[in-house]
Amino acid sequence: MKKSPIETVLGILVILVAAFFVHFAANKIDAKPQQGYEVTAVFMRSGGLESGNDIRISGIKVGSVVGLSLTPEYMAKVTLNIKDGIRLPVDTVASITTDGLMGSTFIQLIPGKSSDLLKNGDIISKTKDFRSLEDMISEVIFLATGNEE
Repeated sequence: MKKSPIETVLGILVILVAAFFVHFAANKIDAKPQQGYEVTAVFMRSGGLESGNDIRISGIKVGSVVGLSLTPEYMAKVTLNIKDGIRLPVDTVASITTDGLMGSTFIQLIPGKSSDLLKNGDIISKTKDFRSLEDMISEVIFLATGNEE
């Protein structure tokens, strides 16, 4: 069977375009191993949080979620990898939140005022649990109708 030179050129072009998309995707998702230190936080509910989700301070990405596990008390233990240049006070508050109704889930960090800083392996003791849209709507309904939970 004889191959046309056009088929060969198109095959090479397809391979080059595929390689470009793989390179673009790897850079976009930050696939290289992140340098930093790990801390943990414990929440009542993870709210759909997954490994790889962002950790943000003032909307700026400062790390990623690297692990989720269940504690013996059935709470969500979340392991966070924070970039090396970001030093967090020990009284930092961690909360699980979303980017609007259909947005992604991420951890919002609110740095405290303490002069003591978190180190690798430390635990963020101040956390705010995830509140779903249903929780907020039911709270408004109960407040509006005067019913007690």
